[in-house]
Amino acid sequence: MDTANSRDISPLSETTLYILVSLTHGPLHGYAIAKEVQALSKNHVILSVSTLYTTLKRLLEDGWIARVGEDPDPDDGGRPRKVYTLTERGEFIIGAEKKRLRALLTLVQTRTVREEK
Repeated sequence: MDTANSRDISPLSETTLYILVSLTHGPLHGYAIAKEVQALSKNHVILSVSTLYTTLKRLLEDGWIARVGEDPDPDDGGRPRKVYTLTERGEFIIGAEKKRLRALLTLVQTRTVREEK
């Protein structure tokens, strides 16, 4: 794998992280990704079609995900569903984000924070 660039090591948006994590158990088509994100976030993140496909396009361009064909089940309009999978770079990005979040959590846990009155 080539070296990470500054975009690769920046904190991920919640949407990006959920989409990447949704693909950790295998390839999914767009609608299934949206449903998985909704389930993983316990209905906290509900992706609009625009947000989902804009983010998928960027993740494809960055090489964090790849297309792996089409789902044999067409969508309601009869169109084939594009299927996406996590790449090695995407797995690396999730690992880097986990490390960043762990360090942040450790910092917060080691500090005493006064509660607001």
